[in-house]
Amino acid sequence: MKTLISIVVVLGLLYALVKYGIRRTTILDYERGLRYTNGRFNQLLEPGLYWHSPLSTVIHKVDIRPRFISITGQEILSSDGVTLKISLAARYEIADLLAATHQSQSFEQALYLELQLALREIVSAADIDTVLQSRGEFSRKLLELTDAKAQALGLKLISAQIKDITFPGKLKEVFAQVVTARKEGLAILEKARGETAALRHLANAAKLIEANPQLLPLRLVQSLGQSSGNSLVFGMPPAAPIAPTPSKSSAHE
Repeated sequence: MKTLISIVVVLGLLYALVKYGIRRTTILDYERGLRYTNGRFNQLLEPGLYWHSPLSTVIHKVDIRPRFISITGQEILSSDGVTLKISLAARYEIADLLAATHQSQSFEQALYLELQLALREIVSAADIDTVLQSRGEFSRKLLELTDAKAQALGLKLISAQIKDITFPGKLKEVFAQVVTARKEGLAILEKARGETAALRHLANAAKLIEANPQLLPLRLVQSLGQSSGNSLVFGMPPAAPIAPTPSKSSAHE
Protein backbone atom coordinates (compact mmCIF):
# COMPACT_ATOMS: atom_id res chain seq x y z
CA MET A 1 0.00 0.00 0.00
CA LYS A 2 2.82 2.40 0.88
CA THR A 3 4.52 1.55 -2.40
CA LEU A 4 1.37 2.40 -4.35
CA ILE A 5 1.04 5.72 -2.56
CA SER A 6 4.67 6.53 -3.33
CA ILE A 7 4.14 5.78 -7.02
CA VAL A 8 1.06 8.02 -7.14
CA VAL A 9 2.98 10.84 -5.45
CA VAL A 10 5.89 10.52 -7.88
CA LEU A 11 3.54 10.48 -10.88
CA GLY A 12 1.77 13.55 -9.52
CA LEU A 13 5.05 15.38 -9.12
CA LEU A 14 6.11 14.43 -12.64
CA TYR A 15 2.77 15.63 -14.01
CA ALA A 16 3.07 18.93 -12.18
CA LEU A 17 6.64 19.30 -13.39
CA VAL A 18 5.65 18.71 -17.00
CA LYS A 19 2.56 20.90 -16.84
CA TYR A 20 3.88 23.78 -14.79
CA GLY A 21 7.64 23.41 -14.71
CA ILE A 22 8.62 22.94 -18.38
CA ARG A 23 7.17 24.63 -21.45
CA ARG A 24 7.86 24.20 -25.13
CA THR A 25 7.86 27.21 -27.46
CA THR A 26 8.23 27.00 -31.25
CA ILE A 27 9.44 30.04 -33.17
CA LEU A 28 8.57 29.96 -36.88
CA ASP A 29 10.63 31.23 -39.82
CA TYR A 30 8.81 34.58 -39.96
CA GLU A 31 9.09 35.11 -36.20
CA ARG A 32 11.74 36.07 -33.69
CA GLY A 33 11.68 35.58 -29.93
CA LEU A 34 12.69 37.66 -26.93
CA ARG A 35 13.65 35.60 -23.88
CA TYR A 36 13.25 37.20 -20.44
CA THR A 37 14.62 35.50 -17.34
CA ASN A 38 13.43 36.76 -13.99
CA GLY A 39 12.05 39.85 -15.70
CA ARG A 40 15.23 40.80 -17.57
CA PHE A 41 15.95 40.47 -21.26
CA ASN A 42 18.22 37.52 -21.78
CA GLN A 43 18.45 36.54 -25.43
CA LEU A 44 17.13 37.16 -28.94
CA LEU A 45 15.86 33.83 -30.28
CA GLU A 46 16.00 32.66 -33.88
CA PRO A 47 13.47 30.19 -35.40
CA GLY A 48 13.50 26.85 -33.62
CA LEU A 49 12.16 24.80 -30.68
CA TYR A 50 12.88 25.98 -27.14
CA TRP A 51 12.21 24.40 -23.71
CA HIS A 52 11.96 26.67 -20.70
CA SER A 53 10.46 26.96 -17.25
CA PRO A 54 7.47 29.32 -17.08
CA LEU A 55 8.26 29.98 -13.44
CA SER A 56 11.32 32.04 -14.31
CA THR A 57 11.40 32.44 -18.10
CA VAL A 58 9.10 34.17 -20.58
CA ILE A 59 9.49 33.99 -24.35
CA HIS A 60 7.76 36.76 -26.29
CA LYS A 61 7.27 35.96 -30.00
CA VAL A 62 7.04 38.74 -32.62
CA ASP A 63 6.00 38.45 -36.26
CA ILE A 64 8.67 40.22 -38.35
CA ARG A 65 6.91 40.14 -41.73
CA PRO A 66 6.29 43.53 -43.41
CA ARG A 67 3.24 45.35 -42.07
CA PHE A 68 0.84 47.96 -43.38
CA ILE A 69 -0.69 51.07 -41.85
CA SER A 70 -3.76 52.76 -43.31
CA ILE A 71 -4.64 56.27 -42.17
CA THR A 72 -8.06 57.29 -43.44
CA GLY A 73 -10.20 60.42 -43.41
CA GLN A 74 -7.67 62.92 -42.06
CA GLU A 75 -9.25 66.38 -42.26
CA ILE A 76 -6.47 68.87 -42.96
CA LEU A 77 -6.69 72.59 -43.75
CA SER A 78 -4.54 73.65 -46.70
CA SER A 79 -2.63 76.93 -46.72
CA ASP A 80 -5.42 78.61 -48.75
CA GLY A 81 -8.11 77.58 -46.28
CA VAL A 82 -9.61 74.51 -48.01
CA THR A 83 -10.52 71.53 -45.83
CA LEU A 84 -9.32 68.28 -47.39
CA LYS A 85 -9.86 64.67 -46.38
CA ILE A 86 -6.72 62.68 -47.10
CA SER A 87 -6.01 58.96 -46.79
CA LEU A 88 -2.52 57.53 -46.41
CA ALA A 89 -1.03 54.04 -46.79
CA ALA A 90 2.39 53.04 -45.44
CA ARG A 91 4.42 49.83 -45.46
CA TYR A 92 7.10 49.06 -42.89
CA GLU A 93 9.03 46.27 -41.23
CA ILE A 94 10.81 45.67 -37.95
CA ALA A 95 14.51 46.45 -38.28
CA ASP A 96 15.55 46.26 -34.60
CA LEU A 97 13.27 43.95 -32.61
CA LEU A 98 14.67 44.90 -29.21
CA ALA A 99 14.30 48.65 -29.88
CA ALA A 100 10.83 48.20 -31.37
CA THR A 101 9.55 46.41 -28.26
CA HIS A 102 11.45 48.46 -25.67
CA GLN A 103 11.28 52.03 -27.04
CA SER A 104 7.49 52.31 -26.99
CA GLN A 105 4.50 50.48 -25.61
CA SER A 106 3.15 50.00 -29.14
CA PHE A 107 5.45 50.70 -32.07
CA GLU A 108 2.46 50.47 -34.44
CA GLN A 109 0.59 53.30 -32.70
CA ALA A 110 3.80 55.33 -32.42
CA LEU A 111 4.46 55.07 -36.15
CA TYR A 112 0.81 55.87 -36.91
CA LEU A 113 1.11 59.10 -34.93
CA GLU A 114 4.38 60.11 -36.61
CA LEU A 115 2.87 59.59 -40.09
CA GLN A 116 -0.23 61.52 -39.11
CA LEU A 117 1.75 64.52 -37.86
CA ALA A 118 4.05 64.52 -40.90
CA LEU A 119 1.06 64.43 -43.26
CA ARG A 120 -0.52 67.42 -41.53
CA GLU A 121 2.74 69.35 -41.64
CA ILE A 122 3.18 68.83 -45.38
CA VAL A 123 -0.40 69.47 -46.52
CA SER A 124 -1.01 72.50 -44.29
CA ALA A 125 2.00 74.26 -45.85
CA ALA A 126 0.69 73.94 -49.44
CA ASP A 127 -2.29 75.28 -51.35
CA ILE A 128 -4.90 73.03 -52.89
CA ASP A 129 -3.49 73.19 -56.44
CA THR A 130 -0.06 72.11 -55.21
CA VAL A 131 -1.59 69.23 -53.26
CA LEU A 132 -3.39 67.96 -56.36
CA GLN A 133 -0.48 68.37 -58.75
CA SER A 134 2.33 67.10 -56.47
CA ARG A 135 0.99 63.95 -54.83
CA GLY A 136 4.11 62.00 -55.76
CA GLU A 137 6.35 64.73 -54.35
CA PHE A 138 4.30 64.80 -51.15
CA SER A 139 4.75 61.05 -50.74
CA ARG A 140 8.52 61.48 -51.07
CA LYS A 141 8.57 64.26 -48.46
CA LEU A 142 6.41 62.17 -46.15
CA LEU A 143 8.90 59.33 -46.36
CA GLU A 144 11.80 61.69 -45.67
CA LEU A 145 10.13 63.28 -42.64
CA THR A 146 9.22 60.02 -40.94
CA ASP A 147 12.14 57.76 -41.90
CA ALA A 148 14.48 58.88 -39.10
CA LYS A 149 11.70 58.74 -36.51
CA ALA A 150 10.78 55.24 -37.66
CA GLN A 151 14.39 54.13 -37.24
CA ALA A 152 14.37 55.47 -33.69
CA LEU A 153 11.41 53.16 -33.06
CA GLY A 154 13.34 50.19 -34.41
CA LEU A 155 11.39 50.20 -37.68
CA LYS A 156 12.19 50.59 -41.35
CA LEU A 157 9.66 52.58 -43.36
CA ILE A 158 9.50 51.00 -46.81
CA SER A 159 6.90 53.26 -48.44
CA ALA A 160 4.37 55.96 -47.58
CA GLN A 161 1.91 57.20 -50.18
CA ILE A 162 -1.17 59.40 -50.32
CA LYS A 163 -4.11 57.28 -51.47
CA ASP A 164 -7.15 59.53 -51.75
CA ILE A 165 -7.92 63.24 -51.58
CA THR A 166 -11.55 64.24 -51.00
CA PHE A 167 -13.05 67.73 -51.24
CA PRO A 168 -16.19 69.24 -49.71
CA GLY A 169 -19.35 68.81 -51.82
CA LYS A 170 -19.46 72.30 -53.34
CA LEU A 171 -15.78 72.24 -54.15
CA LYS A 172 -16.24 68.95 -56.01
CA GLU A 173 -18.73 70.66 -58.32
CA VAL A 174 -16.33 73.56 -58.91
CA PHE A 175 -13.48 71.24 -59.84
CA ALA A 176 -15.76 69.22 -62.11
CA GLN A 177 -16.68 72.43 -63.94
CA VAL A 178 -13.01 73.36 -64.22
CA VAL A 179 -12.17 69.98 -65.73
CA THR A 180 -15.09 70.23 -68.17
CA ALA A 181 -14.06 73.74 -69.24
CA ARG A 182 -10.49 72.58 -69.70
CA LYS A 183 -11.58 69.70 -71.93
CA GLU A 184 -13.83 71.99 -73.98
CA GLY A 185 -10.99 74.48 -74.35
CA LEU A 186 -8.68 71.76 -75.61
CA ALA A 187 -11.31 70.65 -78.14
CA ILE A 188 -11.75 74.23 -79.41
CA LEU A 189 -8.01 74.69 -79.64
CA GLU A 190 -7.63 71.47 -81.64
CA LYS A 191 -10.44 72.52 -83.98
CA ALA A 192 -8.78 75.91 -84.50
CA ARG A 193 -5.50 74.23 -85.29
CA GLY A 194 -7.19 72.07 -87.90
CA GLU A 195 -8.91 75.07 -89.51
CA THR A 196 -5.64 77.00 -89.56
CA ALA A 197 -3.89 74.11 -91.28
CA ALA A 198 -6.71 73.88 -93.88
CA LEU A 199 -6.53 77.63 -94.61
CA ARG A 200 -2.78 77.44 -94.95
CA HIS A 201 -3.18 74.58 -97.44
CA LEU A 202 -5.74 76.57 -99.48
CA ALA A 203 -3.48 79.63 -99.50
CA ASN A 204 -0.58 77.58 -100.83
CA ALA A 205 -2.82 76.08 -103.52
CA ALA A 206 -4.03 79.54 -104.57
CA LYS A 207 -0.47 80.76 -104.94
CA LEU A 208 0.43 77.70 -107.01
CA ILE A 209 -2.54 78.18 -109.37
CA GLU A 210 -1.82 81.88 -109.69
CA ALA A 211 1.71 81.06 -110.81
CA ASN A 212 0.54 78.19 -113.07
CA PRO A 213 -3.02 78.87 -114.39
CA GLN A 214 -2.97 75.75 -116.57
CA LEU A 215 -3.14 73.61 -113.41
CA LEU A 216 -6.73 74.65 -112.62
CA PRO A 217 -8.45 72.72 -115.47
CA LEU A 218 -6.26 69.72 -114.77
CA ARG A 219 -7.22 69.81 -111.09
CA LEU A 220 -10.88 70.08 -112.05
CA VAL A 221 -10.65 67.03 -114.28
CA GLN A 222 -8.84 65.11 -111.54
CA SER A 223 -11.54 65.96 -108.99
CA LEU A 224 -14.33 64.91 -111.32
CA GLY A 225 -12.55 61.67 -112.09
CA GLN A 226 -12.38 60.78 -108.41
CA SER A 227 -16.16 61.05 -107.98
CA SER A 228 -18.99 59.31 -109.80
CA GLY A 229 -22.29 60.63 -111.22
CA ASN A 230 -20.83 63.77 -112.78
CA SER A 231 -21.27 64.91 -116.42
CA LEU A 232 -18.61 66.97 -118.10
CA VAL A 233 -19.65 69.30 -120.92
CA PHE A 234 -16.90 70.85 -123.01
CA GLY A 235 -17.60 74.19 -124.67
CA MET A 236 -17.58 74.25 -128.54
CA PRO A 237 -16.48 77.27 -130.61
CA PRO A 238 -19.35 79.23 -132.27
CA ALA A 239 -20.42 77.86 -135.70
CA ALA A 240 -19.14 79.73 -138.80
CA PRO A 241 -21.79 81.23 -141.18
CA ILE A 242 -22.59 79.06 -144.22
CA ALA A 243 -22.20 80.81 -147.59
CA PRO A 244 -25.18 80.36 -150.00
CA THR A 245 -24.58 78.18 -153.07
CA PRO A 246 -26.24 79.04 -156.37
CA SER A 247 -29.01 76.71 -157.60
CA LYS A 248 -28.93 74.95 -161.00
CA SER A 249 -31.70 77.09 -162.41
CA SER A 250 -29.84 80.23 -161.62
CA ALA A 251 -26.75 78.88 -163.28
CA HIS A 252 -28.58 78.29 -166.56
CA GLU A 253 -29.92 81.78 -166.59
